[in-house]
Amino acid sequence: MDALDLARWQFGVTTVYHFLFVPLTIGLGAFVAGLQTAWYRTGKDHYLTLTKFFGKLFLINFAMGVVTGIVQEFQFGMNWSEYSTFVGDVFGAPLALESLVAFFLESTFLGLWIFGWNRLPKRLHLAAIWAAAIGSNLSAYFILAANAWMKHPVGYEVVNGRARMTDLWAVLTNPTALAQIPHVVAAAFVVAGGFVLAVSGYRILRERGLGVTGRRTAEPATAGAGDGDGDATIPLRRRTDMWRTSLRGALVMTALAGVVVAGTGDLSGRLLHEQQPMKLAAAEGLTRDTAGAPFSIVPGVEVPNMLSLLAAHDPGATVQGVDDIQRRYEEQFGPADYTPNVPVVFWSFRVMIGFGMATVGLSVLGLWLTRKRRGGQPSGQRGRQRGRRHDSRTGEKRAAAPVPSWFARACVLALPLPMMAIIAGWLLSEIGRQPWTVQGELLTAASVSPGVSLAEVAISLSVFTVLYGVLAVAEAALLVRHVKAGPEQPPTIPDPTLTAADPDAARLTPTLMY
Repeated sequence: MDALDLARWQFGVTTVYHFLFVPLTIGLGAFVAGLQTAWYRTGKDHYLTLTKFFGKLFLINFAMGVVTGIVQEFQFGMNWSEYSTFVGDVFGAPLALESLVAFFLESTFLGLWIFGWNRLPKRLHLAAIWAAAIGSNLSAYFILAANAWMKHPVGYEVVNGRARMTDLWAVLTNPTALAQIPHVVAAAFVVAGGFVLAVSGYRILRERGLGVTGRRTAEPATAGAGDGDGDATIPLRRRTDMWRTSLRGALVMTALAGVVVAGTGDLSGRLLHEQQPMKLAAAEGLTRDTAGAPFSIVPGVEVPNMLSLLAAHDPGATVQGVDDIQRRYEEQFGPADYTPNVPVVFWSFRVMIGFGMATVGLSVLGLWLTRKRRGGQPSGQRGRQRGRRHDSRTGEKRAAAPVPSWFARACVLALPLPMMAIIAGWLLSEIGRQPWTVQGELLTAASVSPGVSLAEVAISLSVFTVLYGVLAVAEAALLVRHVKAGPEQPPTIPDPTLTAADPDAARLTPTLMY
């Protein structure tokens, strides 16, 4: 093992860990903004409670993402100076835009949102969280545009061994970027949706006195009685309806984002066929150029012609194979091993698709289970009037179905799936490009810093691994503690219906105040 191998491990470890927070920040910020918009438009207290509850989870995650992201930029100078020298003139513009426009927009308005409660007018405060959410997505745009340039370099020329930008607009509108950006951002919304589903499912189970395994851990909460949580003063019916609201919102967000992921994934597959055929071949484990190439679900289980259909929208199209591409690259670029780690790319592709589809499928199932049903009460709610609505067209009453306990448990247990899917997608994207850091221009072996020794990289890798492990424990502890505690207890004001003649009997009525 040499310094190059350890430098790649270090960048992979730190990037994967940082990538745990990025998609959650992107999706959760928009979700919190949506909750606050619902509160602004309806004035309903439970939307405000959910806004503050998920807003705190968003802030914890945002802070950890900023801390871990700083290391990424340092590594360009520490371990990858040759790479930085080559791409610096191209990367400078999108990275500067990310810092000066997107990140400052996000952080400035997030600060206004944090400290603006009860200080800013409601409309301006709402605009602040939307500006912060837009900033997160703009940040993703510029970073992904720079990353897409490494896979399909455009708008540049090589002068004295360095890439010089000739067209910023071509870099920002790279066809690879235009497919990759909505794909990754939509996947981030799936991750955030899965996170909200897990949190909402856990809170629903807790209200019912159930554990994730289905065993009863306590007596179900009763109206007006607390279970030790911060939202104990909110009546039981309102609490269960509140968590059903957040769960339904996450179901809709996850299902819609899943449609975008599938559509942009199809476009990305066609671009791989044209721009990065080695990555596509490795993802399928295809060794030879094949007309009417099949798609392997798992080794030994194939769908005839499916890979050609996905890659070129033509079931008879020829898809290039790893061995044949290797031979052609040797003729074009000279003798070298141009084949990525095929097993890692192959299985990353299937984990990405399988776990992503499982998450979206869970959301579609949840929308069906919790739909409003006409003509009577849903199962388990016979004879109750709670949650019923009139259908304006038929005159029939529509009942809001409760969330089944088994489905709430499934949401909690499915928490790792979308995160594993998006990490597998990142591994597919980056490892599949090897041995290039810039496709067709710069090899990874020529990108590492020549003056960094094996011992130096080993020490920094060890330090970062331990440090990030500590941060992972801290992050998980903060999130779990907040989720278990529930929403903060709302402020109270004296009940105005009571007279001052009996001050000792004065009750305090919970009210959610802006």
